[in-house]
Amino acid sequence: MKILPLLPCLLPFAALAQTSAPLPPVDPNIQRWVNEISAKNLETDVRKLVSYGTRHTLSDTKNKKRGIGAARQYVFDEFKKYSKAGGGRMVVEMDTFTYNPDGKRVDKKTLMANVLATIPGTDPTDTRIYLMSGHIDSRVTDVMNRTADAPGANDDASGVAAVMEVARVLAGQKFPCTIKLVAVQGEEQGLLGADHLAKRAKKEGWNLVAMLNNDIVGNSKGYDPEITDSLHLRVFSEGVPATETPEQARIRRQLSSENDAPSRQLARYAQTAARQYVNAGGYSVLLEYRPDRFLRGGDHTPFNQQGYAAVRFTETNENFNHQHQDLRTEGGIEYGDKPEFMDFRYLRRTAQVNLATLASLALAPAAPQKVEVLTAKLTNRTELRWLAPQGGPAPAGYIVLARETSAPQWQQRFPVSGTTADLAVSKDNYIFGVVSVDAQGHESTAVLPVVGR
Repeated sequence: MKILPLLPCLLPFAALAQTSAPLPPVDPNIQRWVNEISAKNLETDVRKLVSYGTRHTLSDTKNKKRGIGAARQYVFDEFKKYSKAGGGRMVVEMDTFTYNPDGKRVDKKTLMANVLATIPGTDPTDTRIYLMSGHIDSRVTDVMNRTADAPGANDDASGVAAVMEVARVLAGQKFPCTIKLVAVQGEEQGLLGADHLAKRAKKEGWNLVAMLNNDIVGNSKGYDPEITDSLHLRVFSEGVPATETPEQARIRRQLSSENDAPSRQLARYAQTAARQYVNAGGYSVLLEYRPDRFLRGGDHTPFNQQGYAAVRFTETNENFNHQHQDLRTEGGIEYGDKPEFMDFRYLRRTAQVNLATLASLALAPAAPQKVEVLTAKLTNRTELRWLAPQGGPAPAGYIVLARETSAPQWQQRFPVSGTTADLAVSKDNYIFGVVSVDAQGHESTAVLPVVGR
């Protein structure tokens, strides 16, 4: 596998006629890992999680057959099996924390735990971390009902099963940087496990580059209206970062870059990875230019609030009869979140998108730094400059991405060999991004230039 030949820094600029830029080359190893994702394994894990009756955050932690404690232990034990099969490199932990009554959705002091598996990077100079999550807890109509059966098959055993299957496939693989895979607790009680982990990442100084949240990702049949769609997966991403400073807001207004925040670039990256590796039958990832659905929240939000790039994957057409519902039948409609209402071939594709995104990011060099567009001269050209990333594998080169200011997708790619580019087109008419690339064609996420002089 080879990347396009690197070009001199002076680049002629063709009209942006394509609807989207050509794809990076396919890595046969990533494709093999993607193909190893098993719908049968995903179904087995979902049904096992459902078998614990309820996984409510405030449910029993001592019973070995029912409640959140038994479910957490199952994921922990499976992670350990994957680690052993992969040579023991993957480190597994119960990331415990105590949450006190909050007058809202926690009415007693509760010991909670996120089940976390870490595939450590092989390059000691590469501090990057990539994270994938799903939430292990479930609920029925009353969010405080901790005793009723709450299968939580699609919400969110589907996301946890996807995390587990990606962990199984990648446990024995080596990447220069670190991948973390986690089943978080307490989502239904207020994103508690994700909030704990995001704050831990900030406190411990993690170089967390990207977080992929999977929540309600295993059903292809919607209701109200009844729509079946097995060929699309939504990815939600924030436009304006939650932690934007006044100076960053000034730069955003200057560049009109509301559609190019780090989380939005991560969403575009996932869409490209799906086009590369999970494109059978017209399958694709849909970019949703919102942080989440109306009236709902997800575990990516605490990471956005801590300043990290984070996105949420969710199926295209949800069935709300099978979310947050007591098990019952009314008016001929069966309510409740059961495995029989899921599509495990669809869930397989979701897991494949996550794996392709994680592996592509983890094998690529880090993104370039201090990317600037030079504006001191009155000219109809575009001059860009940047610095090489610090730490990790050195890039073999860079690619300048370009699109019209009205276009949602990158439309052109220009490989360059150095850390400058001179484009024969006006900087006023296009949006640019720069990515690092290695000799095999693995690319970082795009970095937009700020104004330099």
